[in-house]
Amino acid sequence: MGPDTELLVFANWSTLLVCMVLKFPQIVSIMGSRSTEGLSLASVLLEVTGFLVFLRYQIYYDYPMETYLEYPILIAQDVILLLFIFYYTGSMRNALIYSSIFFALWNILVLQKWIIDLALNLCTVISASSKFLQLQHLWRTKDSGQASALTWAMATYTSATRIFTTLMTTGDKAVLLRFIVLLILNLWVTLVIVKYRKKEDKKDAKKRD
Repeated sequence: MGPDTELLVFANWSTLLVCMVLKFPQIVSIMGSRSTEGLSLASVLLEVTGFLVFLRYQIYYDYPMETYLEYPILIAQDVILLLFIFYYTGSMRNALIYSSIFFALWNILVLQKWIIDLALNLCTVISASSKFLQLQHLWRTKDSGQASALTWAMATYTSATRIFTTLMTTGDKAVLLRFIVLLILNLWVTLVIVKYRKKEDKKDAKKRD
């Protein structure tokens, strides 16, 4: 096994392991505070949509499973986040509506080849939009609330590893562009959360003084 192969194996498995706990810091933060303040519902919904489209695309073209195995795990964790958001905002009835929409989307995507190809190109825009909505929410409130910097930092890492694994395996330019965009935006959100978290810590310190 050459150095490149070893790096590829490490990148695939480390990405999977990180994604298995990616949303846990966020979920734990919500459970501890019993609040979803700092989180954008629209951002999470768009993120799930992007994950579903990307997963469907990878399966449709029969790409190596190790290059997308984390996506069912990420979708499951986002579903948990959505349930928390619906619960704490008193809108649990919306859960069934969105479940039906996502189920329909999953089946429509593979009706024609051009649909899944177009969807992947839109998927990058959708995923980028989800990050911008979270950034907008942070800028508007100037409060990181329960947003987890660790979760976003881990997302930044997985975007970086997926750039490497894509280059080493399929070389799909559309997939590569998606991960480059996500790397930049995930890092941006992480830095904004850290910035506002430091301001909150300073305010708390002044209150204690």
